[in-house]
Amino acid sequence: MTTTNAGSDEILERLLSLHPKRIDLTLRRMERLLAALGHPEQTLPPVIHVAGTNGKGSVTAYLKGMLQAEGLRIHAYTSPHLVAFRERIEVGGQPIAEDALAALLEEVERVNGGAPITFFEITTAAAFLAFSREPADALLLEVGLGGRLDATNVIDAPKVSVITPVSLDHQEFLGATLGQIAGEKAGILKRDCVAVIGPQQADAELAIEARALEVGAPLKLYGSDFMAHEEQGRLVYQDTDGLMDLPLPRLEGRHQFENAAVAIAAAKEFFGTSLLPETVAAGLRTVNWPGRLQRLKEGPLVEALSSGGALDADAPDLWLDGGHNPAAAAVIAQAMADLDERVSRPLYLVMAMGANKDADGYFKQFQGLARRVIAVPMPVDHQGFEPRDLAAAASEAGIAAGVAANAADAIAQALSDAGEDQSPRILITGSLYLVGEILKDNA
Repeated sequence: MTTTNAGSDEILERLLSLHPKRIDLTLRRMERLLAALGHPEQTLPPVIHVAGTNGKGSVTAYLKGMLQAEGLRIHAYTSPHLVAFRERIEVGGQPIAEDALAALLEEVERVNGGAPITFFEITTAAAFLAFSREPADALLLEVGLGGRLDATNVIDAPKVSVITPVSLDHQEFLGATLGQIAGEKAGILKRDCVAVIGPQQADAELAIEARALEVGAPLKLYGSDFMAHEEQGRLVYQDTDGLMDLPLPRLEGRHQFENAAVAIAAAKEFFGTSLLPETVAAGLRTVNWPGRLQRLKEGPLVEALSSGGALDADAPDLWLDGGHNPAAAAVIAQAMADLDERVSRPLYLVMAMGANKDADGYFKQFQGLARRVIAVPMPVDHQGFEPRDLAAAASEAGIAAGVAANAADAIAQALSDAGEDQSPRILITGSLYLVGEILKDNA
């Protein structure tokens, strides 16, 4: 195939047509393509490989902040994107340039020669090409789905492996039980490569430990080898080397104390004894991870909340979080409850959700906390619950619910329902695709 000078969106659309007729997790397609490309996965910077169900993105963001605070040049691979695909591939700390992305995608498309391959596999191969051609001090590599058979798991010897909390999600691909899913996640563990393990339920931790014993991977476990807690408005990190007195993470929510601790433990394994508390503190203060307990403070939707005027302390507040499973809902609900303790406001959920997600389990976390759920359609090209069905699930959980044509209409409904005497707190949640659409439209 010759170069067409097409934009990346056009090429990505073509690549979708190569997807196998049946979903089967395997590394064979990825290994074939990487061999044809000259094995770029063998010439990458030192890798920190991150798997898990919840918290992967936050841990990766903390690590990026810490490594950059040390003056290192960082590549990163994350998914999904929120606004533009090129967000997934960061080269030297910045999203890959559009022209460079288009050229890489055409190259891997040409080398693949029309053979069946998944969208994630072929775009991961393009990312590996980009990372292998640009020098860097570290690559933060986030797993897409599972671990053992994920397209990123072609790395033979990562510098550090990380598994964030595991919960039930993607059961159709990873297994019906927590232990089975954790076993799949633990497939990224490699012999003699230290793995930092975030807080886990008992069945998940047992499965991870069994895999680590099988392959000979040393583990650092949250709760026994390291931990963190808040004390007098500070974050106290503790491990076998002692204590670090640190600022609280910039990201909202108590769960971020644990995510920060996992990132600190992984950074210590990456740096060894040379990691300074000042470096960690800088990473915690500068971390940025859009779409996760993010408060919107400007843009058309925010202006609508204030009738076009400047926001004041009594104005409604608008939050985004793309969490989409019950475990994510639990930490989001806790964060909303903490906000309510500080400033009490009626909570409205504006939601869309993938059709394969556990809506019932999600809504149970908000019982007694959310006043109303307003369901909206999933963004185009993504399969989701019909708004009326999502609203019915909320009603079954004991939360009043309705539907709206879009997020702007849902926000208007929330304002009307709250009335003039109450300033609502509005959380747009349930789908990263919905959150990405909001960020794009609110720019």
